Amino acid sequence: MSQQQKSGLDIDLGNLCSKDAFNWAKSTFSNRQGKSGAAALQVDGAFSNMLVFGNQRIGIASDGIGTKIELAERTKIYNTLGFDLVAMVADDLATAGFEPTNISNIIDVDNLDRETINELMKGLTEACNFANMSISGGEIAELGGRISGFGDGMHFNWCSTAVGVLPTQLQQPIDGTKVEAGQVVVALESKGFRSNGFSLLRRTMEAHFGKNWHEAAYNEQKTWGEVLLTPSLIYTPLIIAIIHQNIDLKGVAHITGGGIFDNFQRVLKANQLGADLDNLFAPLEVMNRVIDLAQIRPEDAYLYWNMGNGMLMVVDEQDLDTVLETASKLNYAARAAGRITAQKKMTLQCGSVQLEKTY
Repeated sequence: MSQQQKSGLDIDLGNLCSKDAFNWAKSTFSNRQGKSGAAALQVDGAFSNMLVFGNQRIGIASDGIGTKIELAERTKIYNTLGFDLVAMVADDLATAGFEPTNISNIIDVDNLDRETINELMKGLTEACNFANMSISGGEIAELGGRISGFGDGMHFNWCSTAVGVLPTQLQQPIDGTKVEAGQVVVALESKGFRSNGFSLLRRTMEAHFGKNWHEAAYNEQKTWGEVLLTPSLIYTPLIIAIIHQNIDLKGVAHITGGGIFDNFQRVLKANQLGADLDNLFAPLEVMNRVIDLAQIRPEDAYLYWNMGNGMLMVVDEQDLDTVLETASKLNYAARAAGRITAQKKMTLQCGSVQLEKTY
């Protein structure tokens, strides 16, 4: 059994299933060509497709929170998950340059609890206010025993679909076709694990702290459950601010499941390029502690988690200072993390960790 399978994850199989699903979806794209002025255009390598309605160019993205929901069930803290839900779809749209405008969500529950629903929606509202989005649709579905979870209380699954518009500053979505050797890679620091890799996290915690691992002290102020529940930082406001400054973003990668290698490779593959990443943000303290507990290799950790880097952007050297200044003004930590190379190889160096992958 591979390390991925032991962790409860099989990223390679997940990539194959996603590819299969996309191929089925792609076969339907021609259905609306030339009808009602609508057409579907694929943004290659991106999570978002573009729909063209006359002069309006619309992007759409769907995702969920995954098993991070169990952290809310364990801690009874429900008002932060909205940031995770918005981040997963809004930031996917932003990688292609779309400005997210609306979100629709569906909450599948076993049994309804009004207070929990209110806490979830309070958090979603706060996250949408942060990202300048409107909640324009939703559904609460009672599915009884089809939904399960941890402990007492309402158990649920939460997914969403977001739509956005392509700003007038962009002639086409950001798809990596403008990436060239020598350009600068900018990293944006993350606040935590976001909504990826929680199967391995939960297995590790239970192995070391038992079934009620969420109650174990992380430090004098917080438990492990509270720290791992840290909400996702939404990067969309920064990406959109940069675009509205007429800065030509060459490529943007949202670092989710598959880590830096899988996600940033989507930006590089259009022109068969590579990257030398030698100044990434170091893994957060909580990530290093989990790595020690799980006793996993660095190459596996960088595959499961963002390792402190939630978003990577590619810009021209002449735009670097403006991008970093804009990030600082909006309270995002950003740094020049490396450069694009002509070789189809990505190298990653952070402290004593040195990794390399050839495509």
